[in-house]
Amino acid sequence: MDLGLKNKVVIITGGYSGIGEAIVRGVAKESGIPVIVGRWGERATLIENDLKQQNCDFLAVITELSQPEQCKNAIAQAVAKYGKINALVNNAGMNDGIGLENGSPEKFMDSLHHNLFHYYTMAHYALPFLKQENGNSIINISSKTGVTGQGGTSAYVASKAGQLGLTREWAVELLPYQLRVNAVVPAEVMTPLYEQWLNTFVNPQEKLAEITKRIPLGKRMTTPEEIADTVLFLISDRASHITGQHIFVDGGYTHLDRAV
Repeated sequence: MDLGLKNKVVIITGGYSGIGEAIVRGVAKESGIPVIVGRWGERATLIENDLKQQNCDFLAVITELSQPEQCKNAIAQAVAKYGKINALVNNAGMNDGIGLENGSPEKFMDSLHHNLFHYYTMAHYALPFLKQENGNSIINISSKTGVTGQGGTSAYVASKAGQLGLTREWAVELLPYQLRVNAVVPAEVMTPLYEQWLNTFVNPQEKLAEITKRIPLGKRMTTPEEIADTVLFLISDRASHITGQHIFVDGGYTHLDRAV
């Protein structure tokens, strides 16, 4: 399906790994222009070389997202090169395990800076350019933990719940500009960070089997590409009347009876 993303400039934070990487590759496949914003990771060279070999137009901006001036600079670089922004995909973040008992107020605030703060900052600086065309959009990648809780990870859950709240708030605020705002809500997705977490267990495969048996649809993990496909649809004109929504892409994990 041609989603009409050709030459659309799409900023993706955390685009060098996992879900972000899948979104970057998906945008490029649809002939859009991905702008990769985030830290330099192990896969950065591979991803950039792949995009070059495919003759894809893209921009990479190495950015510490917890620093507002660096976020502002990333937006400025994208606009300087392309003159526009059509979509912002807020994605970067990680479950850092800062809980109520095993954390501290200082660690809690630091985690919010790394998981929530830049969602607002990137949207704030991108907004003047997103407003320039009807049909542009913002996507916030959240997590089912913002709805269900998880235990032992207060800061991450607060961030994810905050992202869902901001999605609804921004959808209302930006209605006059025909600027759509939606959230994609994954549950169990196999990413490098997820694999890293699995490897903290004595038997990672046993832990994985324990998790997948509770996922109603197919008893399997969601793939990063399935999240990316949802994002691509939501930023396209095919989703032109969808805003303020929390779209769960989780095989029914959050809302269906896990005993089925």
